Amino acid sequence: MQRLDKRALNALQPPDFRNESSLASTLKTLLFFTALMIAVPIGLYFTTKSYVFKGAFGMSNRDSYFYAAIVAVVAVHVVLALFVYVAWNEGSRQWREGKQD
Repeated sequence: MQRLDKRALNALQPPDFRNESSLASTLKTLLFFTALMIAVPIGLYFTTKSYVFKGAFGMSNRDSYFYAAIVAVVAVHVVLALFVYVAWNEGSRQWREGKQD
């Protein structure tokens, strides 16, 4: 019976907004890396295809597509690695701050 009363009292308390800034920060980080994941590989693909492989190196159309795709795939992996690094550090920072409370 006492457990039920505690649950009812906890349900009536206002939500804890201390984590709202953490949630907003996480959402901003996620949106930033989502934009990077879209813009960087596509931008590098077309830039390297036109200016580097076709223009500077004088490669054929087929070869420039191939090497530009490799550059785009590497860019995806770099952005993903950066996201994991930032998310790992943000989580450990929040854990350390929560532990000191």
